[in-house]
Amino acid sequence: CNRALGAEKTLVQKSGYFARSAASNPFDRKLIKDCAEEGVKSAIAGVSGCMGQDEDKEGTPIRAIEFERIKGGKHFDTSAEWFKTLLKEIGQN
Repeated sequence: CNRALGAEKTLVQKSGYFARSAASNPFDRKLIKDCAEEGVKSAIAGVSGCMGQDEDKEGTPIRAIEFERIKGGKHFDTSAEWFKTLLKEIGQN
């Protein structure tokens, strides 16, 4: 990228947090695929947001979640069953 732009330095910035370092399983790959597909639909429709399962909507649909709703500050619930199951699956229980 540096050479193509003729730049001496490259700075990569991102928002959000890195929250994964384990290999993906079939559920993860389906979720990634579904988020990507919905993201393309949203982009074509001109809808901005962060793709993910919207926990505040019935059925937790995958959709472009409004940025103002995901500003941070929400505490992570380590007692959630899905998180306990994940820890067992990756040997960190």
